[in-house]
Amino acid sequence: MSLRSARQADTVVVGAGSCGAVIASRATERSDRDVLLLEAGPDYAPPTPLPSDLRNGTRNSMRLHDWGQMHRPTPGHWGLFWFPRGRVVGGSSAVNTCIALRGQPADYDEWASLGLPEWKWTECLPAFKRLENDMDMRGPWHSQDGPMPLRRFAASELVPWQAAFLEACAGQGFPRCDDSNDPTTTGYGPHAMNLIGGERMSVARAYLTEAVRARRNLRLRPMTLVRRVLFSNGRVTGVEVETDGRVYTIASPLVVLCAGATNTPGILLRSGIGPHAVGERLGVEVVADVPAVGARLLDHPGAAIFLRPKPGIQSLDHPLIQTVLRYASRAGGRDGAVRNDMVLQAGSVLPLPWGTLPLVSLMCSLGKPRGYGTIEYTSPNPRVRPRIESRLLVDGVDRACAVEALRLLADMASSPPMKHLATFFWPPPRALASDERLDRWIGRACDSSYHPCGTVPMGREGAEDAATDGRGRVRGVKGLVVADASLMPTIPSSHLNLTVIMMGERFGEWVREGIE
Repeated sequence: MSLRSARQADTVVVGAGSCGAVIASRATERSDRDVLLLEAGPDYAPPTPLPSDLRNGTRNSMRLHDWGQMHRPTPGHWGLFWFPRGRVVGGSSAVNTCIALRGQPADYDEWASLGLPEWKWTECLPAFKRLENDMDMRGPWHSQDGPMPLRRFAASELVPWQAAFLEACAGQGFPRCDDSNDPTTTGYGPHAMNLIGGERMSVARAYLTEAVRARRNLRLRPMTLVRRVLFSNGRVTGVEVETDGRVYTIASPLVVLCAGATNTPGILLRSGIGPHAVGERLGVEVVADVPAVGARLLDHPGAAIFLRPKPGIQSLDHPLIQTVLRYASRAGGRDGAVRNDMVLQAGSVLPLPWGTLPLVSLMCSLGKPRGYGTIEYTSPNPRVRPRIESRLLVDGVDRACAVEALRLLADMASSPPMKHLATFFWPPPRALASDERLDRWIGRACDSSYHPCGTVPMGREGAEDAATDGRGRVRGVKGLVVADASLMPTIPSSHLNLTVIMMGERFGEWVREGIE
């Protein structure tokens, strides 16, 4: 095959993150598929050493390779950093906490019930297995043939705070769970993680290997900001990009947007795809009136108790997270209705963008929140950050679930396994004196679990709340596909990164075989 010129490609993939890198790798397994992969951030191609913030998987990278976005967790809040959102080849998989949870079969069967049969659990499981090299587990739920290595900390590797957390979970009567990615399990145990020897295994490392990068039909162009998608008579003709202040066009009949839940809707709106009123406000010519673009923002609300460890218990080099407890919440009459919708974790340190504080934590994350937030784009300039209103725990049932979880965590912190290791630091004792006081406090102190999704949802044909079909094809135009977390019509019940990689596996196959 003769490759296209530097400003042409058969397929342009926008964003080399958890979905885009996987798509580019899988699609170019066919030598007649020409893919140009664009990334706004830098690339550290092997054998170039990775910077320490990308290599060290025991901490999030919060500054050097981040988009620097902000969000307001609740109405009236002053705003917080929205991180980590990776701006680098590997995307958020290159800067995150390395947690590798799949969610529950019901999460994907829920998508199928919305008119998306290609996303039912039995269709997704082969892709979950295809991506992984599970170094611990064998059996029908797992594989050792995929590019992404996964493992769990052995009991001998757990730091004191993490080991005490598991002991406290047992004391509360929860069952032991050694494999949180076995869909028949619940309870407490070691986290499945793409953290090997302390190093983060991002999709850049797992999928964009030297052998993959050597393919003549794959080109990767970093430090390239996509301004908008271009059309002629409703069909994609290419993308307008910027590199080093120079604006130019790349021609292509197929564009796959993998820029993430906050950036993909922004690209669409700048391209004239979205609500007509938003296009007019931005001064953009509307190509297709698609009301669901950017209409809502889904996320997992989170909250935490912070404690001061006693001398000799903590090292600031301890891994942030090693263990997890999953269970079904009772609040709001949902007892047993949603399996494993609550995720609790112990934090061995408190990392912040400017340093690490000598505190430990007990954290909760709501897996199936009822509430949702908003995301607003105020300018056609791609460098202007969106205005993100997360509206976390505004819904009464969501807040009741969080109060229930924090009450459980406070009881665990006061139990023999943990009370000898740390003392309460925040919230103040008066906030924990009753559920009513805890309810008031948590409404002001909650934050995001940083799992944004649902901003360009897929759905059945004709659904007003859907922007694409089940294969990410954008309504009203030809040649434009969305493939990232923004597609999720409902939020899965646990951390999203493994789900997004699974989606990349499926889209990679579809692009390889001809998605149109």
